[in-house]
Amino acid sequence: MKRIGVVDTTFSRIDMGSIANDELRSMGSGFRIIRRTVPGVKDLPVACKKMIEEEDCSIVMALGMPGKEPIDKTCTHEASQGIIQAQLMTNTHIIEVFIHMDEAKDDKELKAVTENRTREHARNTFYLLFKPEKLRKQAGTGQRQGFEDVGPVDAGEQSTFKH
Repeated sequence: MKRIGVVDTTFSRIDMGSIANDELRSMGSGFRIIRRTVPGVKDLPVACKKMIEEEDCSIVMALGMPGKEPIDKTCTHEASQGIIQAQLMTNTHIIEVFIHMDEAKDDKELKAVTENRTREHARNTFYLLFKPEKLRKQAGTGQRQGFEDVGPVDAGEQSTFKH
């Protein structure tokens, strides 16, 4: 049975791990969810790597909610670099799901963005593992997790590119 890792943080203001678990369970069966919680985003890379190497996870979701201060942006960048490195070291997808506290105008919008982005990335995680053709059908469609999709480029528009 395949294993899907879900790693969230105590720093997040919303229980993203439970949202991911709920969405993954709604997608089907044939897998087991392994969940871990770490203090903050900089702890995510090693937790994800350990889930792959020690818990035999086939794919992992890394869930975090960085703050709005400049130091938080720096820490998030460093965490993201670590997650990329962990993916390359293990040859395994780690789906990074970060919701920045300052990308929403208020707590109500923050909750909605978090719910939407986490659920959409949980579906992406499931599709990568079990139904990659679903993602292939969405190629070039301007999908965005958290906010409204932007859609594909209108092919009927005139190009301003000159040879």
